[in-house]
Amino acid sequence: MRRFRRLLLISLGFLVLLVALGTGGLFIYQSSLDSDIVRLPAALPTSKEEEKQRPQPKPGLGETWLLVGTDRRSEAATTGDDAKAELWQPGSQRTDTIMLAHLSEDRKHAAVVSIPRDSWVSIPGRGHAKINAAFSWGGPALLIRTIETLTGVRVDHYAAIDFKGFAAAVDAVDGVDVEVAKTVRDTNTGTTWTAGRHHLDGEQALLFVRQRYNLPGGDFGRIKRQQALLKALSDRVLSAGTLANPVKVDALLRAITKATTVDDGVSLETLRTRLVDLAGLDSSDYFTMPTKGTGMEGEQSVVYLDARKTRALSEAIKKDRAREYVERTGPGNAVDTVH
Repeated sequence: MRRFRRLLLISLGFLVLLVALGTGGLFIYQSSLDSDIVRLPAALPTSKEEEKQRPQPKPGLGETWLLVGTDRRSEAATTGDDAKAELWQPGSQRTDTIMLAHLSEDRKHAAVVSIPRDSWVSIPGRGHAKINAAFSWGGPALLIRTIETLTGVRVDHYAAIDFKGFAAAVDAVDGVDVEVAKTVRDTNTGTTWTAGRHHLDGEQALLFVRQRYNLPGGDFGRIKRQQALLKALSDRVLSAGTLANPVKVDALLRAITKATTVDDGVSLETLRTRLVDLAGLDSSDYFTMPTKGTGMEGEQSVVYLDARKTRALSEAIKKDRAREYVERTGPGNAVDTVH
């Protein structure tokens, strides 16, 4: 019933827009949104040789996206139509957030797997290094090749958002709610998060997901915060207050299309369809790629992935069996309440 209600609200929201815009207005509106989307022609590996080395596509096993957040804290946006700084500059940027998001073939389940940015992995043509160095050295294409080599999961689409774009998306839905388990102070910014529920605007959401100092687990704690914000934003997007309000629907679509950069296989219709798919989900699960500890490689502090457990989780994603994986191993990260 809840799934049906959300789908109905999306339909009503778009219907109101259709009536308000009319045929000619709708065409202009769609063209305007589409022109806001920045597409990278070489985001996915494109050469014949690279394609031979990639996991081959297998119909009927769902769809997997690589979601990336950049840690370039410039005053200028680096993604979308508002971008004034380049998304990727060789050697100058690394990824702060790396997530594999898998949507099941029946569109009833989503699995989101965060890969710690300091994971020590094999990068094609470069040897071993932190996984976020792949983006710095070779942009999205090298990062995708690295992740596909690590997991055996084929990446179907790529989407990147920077911190400023994320804040805009949060503001477009009038903020999001998060639950903090225990009062914690960010020793870097001086911000104190008291135990209980917080309603965050875009700038506050950035402070929340950027904190790593004084968090249980450091970067692992921040990963859970990132996932909590993603879930909170999804819940807000799919709420009645957003979907039944054409003004909010418009603001949301504008924020998304202006704040993200995608591969050139992603159309406006792709994004609209995925929004409908998200509304129809029965469940979603969040994971951190399994690790076996931290250590030092030279002067670098790194995270070591657990090869066996990483392979098991990756196989579940690859074969579209994430739900069975959860039934077998137990739930992933608890993100309704975080530290």
